[in-house]
Amino acid sequence: MKKKTFRAGANLKVVFINVFFGAIVLAGCVNPFAPKLDESLGGDTGIITDQKTVGGVFTNFQYAYSFKDTTIYGNLLANDFSFTFRDYDLGVDVSWGRDEEMRVTNGLFSNSERLDLIWNNIISINSDSTNIVRSFNLTITFNPTDIIFVDGRVNIDLRKNEEGIWHIVNWIDQSNF
Repeated sequence: MKKKTFRAGANLKVVFINVFFGAIVLAGCVNPFAPKLDESLGGDTGIITDQKTVGGVFTNFQYAYSFKDTTIYGNLLANDFSFTFRDYDLGVDVSWGRDEEMRVTNGLFSNSERLDLIWNNIISINSDSTNIVRSFNLTITFNPTDIIFVDGRVNIDLRKNEEGIWHIVNWIDQSNF
């Protein structure tokens, strides 16, 4: 019978190789339940804009409705804002200012389960972007059995302040509601 010889150097080498490859395997593993944080979502690529472009106004408007955020919505409106719509039952145009607009919008945001606003094509825009007519679709879900679909156009006047931020000054609603 042949006697086994213990070679410490060879066994130490095997242990070292196993530890080395084990460390590489463990370092290369990614936990699917704790994925890496996407750093590209912060900074300038956020979903709320600084309103320094006309497109930023519409982006923030859509955000305010989607998340029912009166703070973002209020930042869209100039202090001398006015809203006008046609009351087809009475056959007259009705207007109100910023304070009433904020109360009405807060009521809409508070009493609806979901608001889905889609901005469609710009129908007309003047050369300095201060007047824009744009179509939209708005779905207001009060509850699963009470859903209202509003299609129409907004005719808005915009003004840029000293810091270059656009605000809505006048809004004429041209919807089917």
